[in-house]
Amino acid sequence: MSHADPSTPPPTAGAPAPAQAPAQALAQALARYRPLFGAVVDDWDGFIDSLRRPLGTCIWSRPGRIDGDALAALLADQGVSSAPVPWLAAAPGTALALPPGFRAGQHWWYCAGLAHAQEAVSQLPVLALGLAPGQRVLDLCAAPGGKTAQIALSLGNRGTVLANDFAMDRIAALQGNLDRLGVVNVSTTRYDGGNYPAAAGPFDRILVDAPCSSEGTLRRNPGLASKLGPERSARMGSRQRALLRKAVQLCRPGGRIVYSTCTFAPEENELVVADVLAEQQGRLRLRPASAWAQLPGLVGGPGVTLWQGRPLPPALGGCLRLWPHANDTGGFFIAVFEKDAAAAGPPEPEPEPLAHESAGEDADWCAGLAAHYGITEPVTAQFRVHRQTRRGLHVAARDHAPPAAPQPEGSGLFFYRTNIRPPKLTTAGALLLGGQATRQVLDLEAPADRDAYLRRRTLQPSAAATAACRPGQVIIRHRGHPLGVAILHRSGELESLFPRKWSGCTAAG
Repeated sequence: MSHADPSTPPPTAGAPAPAQAPAQALAQALARYRPLFGAVVDDWDGFIDSLRRPLGTCIWSRPGRIDGDALAALLADQGVSSAPVPWLAAAPGTALALPPGFRAGQHWWYCAGLAHAQEAVSQLPVLALGLAPGQRVLDLCAAPGGKTAQIALSLGNRGTVLANDFAMDRIAALQGNLDRLGVVNVSTTRYDGGNYPAAAGPFDRILVDAPCSSEGTLRRNPGLASKLGPERSARMGSRQRALLRKAVQLCRPGGRIVYSTCTFAPEENELVVADVLAEQQGRLRLRPASAWAQLPGLVGGPGVTLWQGRPLPPALGGCLRLWPHANDTGGFFIAVFEKDAAAAGPPEPEPEPLAHESAGEDADWCAGLAAHYGITEPVTAQFRVHRQTRRGLHVAARDHAPPAAPQPEGSGLFFYRTNIRPPKLTTAGALLLGGQATRQVLDLEAPADRDAYLRRRTLQPSAAATAACRPGQVIIRHRGHPLGVAILHRSGELESLFPRKWSGCTAAG
């Protein structure tokens, strides 16, 4: 999980933006796109100027924990203005636009898994998937996990989502975000996406948010300007084609694939799409943006159909390009495919039983946990409880069914440590189950107490606050929302068990 360094002071409404590249330098770095202006998009000067302005922050509310109005009220209490993003109204959580430089990860409500920070245009590919409960979904290039969480919550936090990435540190960041947001219907896998095992398929929906040259992120990463060029884009192309080809193979006949990048380069966008379409010889078709991107207030541009003298199929005009100056966002490209219902697809996989699915002693652990916190609905009735390591128990959605191959790095959420005495609910487990607790709950209403807890400091709550709790482990809440676990000592001192790796996530205001 990506959190701020604990040595960083809590921010005010915004933070200093990175120094932007001079307009002349940007224009030179992006000069090869100048011929597109007037043909595909207008206002070259506006485009360059937009890239020199800091990008506003965007967060979305975690459905089932808080709605958009309540999240906006929390922000207003901190003196932070916010506004809903109208063209993301169909997203699973309410998207709120915030001032540039606002560091969401340093606020208590972020720690509590009430929201996630994700650039506004980056939320569009999941909408393009056309998700519905019951679908089986693959996120082929998933880290750091914002889109995976969107997918999972669009499915009601049920069913089966596979989230893949290629590096262990990226998987760790992905899993951290899923844990904080209480996602239980995802298994993570670590694999080269271009060689992902066919035995994992088929999938009703596949997202290929491909690694790219990231030109569309210049507003957040102005130093990237000196690294841009066609050679960089050409290097990315072969990998992007391999990812998209694999998605076609894994897609169920009649299913949908979304290919997206955050770059302007046709070599990574339309040329990739054109080549894979040609290879499929009619077994794959583009859904024009007009068929799915009717989003209120969104200004989209067509795909490129002529690049450096190479004509491309007219159908590629149906791709969607998001230009920074059109919606005051970053840059993005989205293509939506449907696989022909008569095309071949991989066989149905044999579901892999979750490792050591709990019974006997592990069911007793769950019963003891529920009794301690007064949780009335059995944990084993709400989730599939299983062991992945000797440390303790994980929970997954009851209908979550990962395939046998590739073997998951993890399934669901680690919620209960049983290899220590006494056993301990994890912070992610407290965020997941804390709203159901009816005893051993301690509310820290004062912001100073809340912040002390998040910074792992020992504090002395009032006698009134601890009156309903006996000494031992307690769930900490603030304004009714779980924050994590602490130990209430007989002396009345409260020992924070908020994890060190999260402790930079501190409140402001």
